Amino acid sequence: MGADSRTGRLYVVGTPIGNLGDLTSRAAEAFRSADAVCCEDTRVTSKLLAHLDIARPLVRCDENVIASRAPQLIERMLAGDTLAFASDAGMPSVSDPGQVLVDAARAAGIDVVVVPGPSACVTALVASGIPCDHFFFEGFLPRKHGERVRRLRELAAIPGALLFYESPHRIEASLNAIAEVFPAREVALCRELTKLHEEVLRDRAPVLLETVRARGELRGEMVVVVAPPSAEEAARATVAPGQEEQADPDEALRRDIACALAEGEPASAIAKRLSQRYSRRKREVYELVLSIQQN
Repeated sequence: MGADSRTGRLYVVGTPIGNLGDLTSRAAEAFRSADAVCCEDTRVTSKLLAHLDIARPLVRCDENVIASRAPQLIERMLAGDTLAFASDAGMPSVSDPGQVLVDAARAAGIDVVVVPGPSACVTALVASGIPCDHFFFEGFLPRKHGERVRRLRELAAIPGALLFYESPHRIEASLNAIAEVFPAREVALCRELTKLHEEVLRDRAPVLLETVRARGELRGEMVVVVAPPSAEEAARATVAPGQEEQADPDEALRRDIACALAEGEPASAIAKRLSQRYSRRKREVYELVLSIQQN
């Protein structure tokens, strides 16, 4: 059943992730037809509307206030107002507070009209060149290293590319965790997408980490794309719980060493990284690396 004829509607509007030329005429029309525009940051959206020569009241609806403001916004639409919602960039509701308003509007029987627009995660996936037949969007990784590593290991068995959003001040820490869990996988770091200084850096995870460290501070919004697991890695990730404990306790370590050697990682670097991962003495792991290398 559709909404009452007296009820307004909610436009969910995709906006450019950098290049204003990507704004569609349909998005501009949605803003013009709205009685007010809800947005994450009024400063960002006011600049966008000024570019379109559109003047509309703005309602701040970031993650801190949207839940408390949703009821009154729903009342406005039930009374006949049409509202538009825009993120700072990209598609609302994707790692964005807009989902709260969309859920509330649908629950109230209000028409929700999505106006498609750019999406940073899909743009990065295509730009990365990494196989994208299947992919999983995670959003932001946890802040603490141990939680990051734990979450990445949970995602290891997913048979597709993994996508993460990241900020400049956390990118090195996130790449460090990715290199620890996925040392043999290709990883692409996509930043400043659609902007003047757009850049895609791609390499094996540990190499990309060192590249970023050498570059120093990177700026701009970032998307990290991790390649799907190899057939061997996928098989390891799907071993039944308890099965690994019955096998050689060094088997997982041996596999990781063999994989790293095949990728050309130096023996000393392998020993340092894997001794930390497996809580083993560095010398002990180094000797195992040399043994496998000789065989």
